[in-house]
Amino acid sequence: MKNIIIIILFISSFSFSQDTIVKRTSKNKGTFFFYWGWNRGAYTNSDIHFQGTNYDFTLQDVQAKDRQSNFAWDTYFQSITIPQYNLRIGYFLTEKYSLSFGVDHMKYVMVGTQNTIIDGKIATGTTYDGNYSKTPFTIEPNFLKFEHTDGLNYLNVEVRRQDKLYQYKKASLNLTEGFGGGVIVPRTNTTLLNYPRYDQFHLAGFGLGAMVGLNVEFWNRFFVQAEGKAGYINMPSIRTTMHVEDKASQQFGWIQGNVVFGVRF
Repeated sequence: MKNIIIIILFISSFSFSQDTIVKRTSKNKGTFFFYWGWNRGAYTNSDIHFQGTNYDFTLQDVQAKDRQSNFAWDTYFQSITIPQYNLRIGYFLTEKYSLSFGVDHMKYVMVGTQNTIIDGKIATGTTYDGNYSKTPFTIEPNFLKFEHTDGLNYLNVEVRRQDKLYQYKKASLNLTEGFGGGVIVPRTNTTLLNYPRYDQFHLAGFGLGAMVGLNVEFWNRFFVQAEGKAGYINMPSIRTTMHVEDKASQQFGWIQGNVVFGVRF
């Protein structure tokens, strides 16, 4: 990831030097942009369905939250993939419209101890064995740990529009909005019943999203952008144990608040 960023910054620096020779005929059309930044997120409650050889049950209205790293120089500027981050590279097809690819690295952490409703059956040789029919139930760490913390990775393509709101000398204020979709490739950290902890990347489902943001650009080159994003995630195939037949499924809504820093070249 660090090498990719270095290459992109090198390309942008080369492009900047070329602008002294070849003057652009348009401000946006035909240019690329790259940005990196961080996000905070929130999720709607969701029903999570777990199924395997000796169990098939659903936990209803499960609560979850994000987990942004505490600010530290090493974490945010050296080990840069640890925090919840947003990475995107795009190309302006016209003066206003761009097509881009990005990674929204979110983190989804099920609240550790919470009251819920369970429906289904468990027969794994634990104290939780039984048949449940919409039974009040308390999720405890010994029963389940469930989090997409490395992370809830939303790999997506977006179409965006950008409109200039105000220009002052070498700075401009721009409105940007867009929508898109993609796949979810989480690394889900799960400890379920008496099964060993499992934590591997897996293509689990898809997501949809829309965004709106304010962009402040300097010298037609560098920019700072604040974004609000919201969307829907559906994951019918979440790996939970080392056994391929064991899986979970869930769907939920999400929102993000992002601050990103970028360059256009």
